[in-house]
Amino acid sequence: ERRERERKLSKEMAEKATRELEKMRLQEKAEVKYKEWLKKKRDEEAEKKKIEKEKEKERQAELQKKRERSEKIFKEWLHNARNKPRPVLNGYGFPRGKSTGLYSYCTYVLT
Repeated sequence: ERRERERKLSKEMAEKATRELEKMRLQEKAEVKYKEWLKKKRDEEAEKKKIEKEKEKERQAELQKKRERSEKIFKEWLHNARNKPRPVLNGYGFPRGKSTGLYSYCTYVLT
């Protein structure tokens, strides 16, 4: 009986050790998988940030081009505006912008 108990006890201890060993292996496997997953996530995030930076650079370049084009067009307009003839305020029948007499039925204004 004693031998049988010792054998049973040693068998239980062996099983327990085997379970512990298996548990440790599974835990190590889980840690390795977690580290791989974490590395993959970090790589994806770094790639995402890189793409966002590139898009931001493109957007800034586009805004700069647009700004330069707008400035060029404004300067051209300003240059052309200086050379355009001014409207005549004191034209025939309208000195200082008011009608002076009956020159035409349409221009007569009652004052």
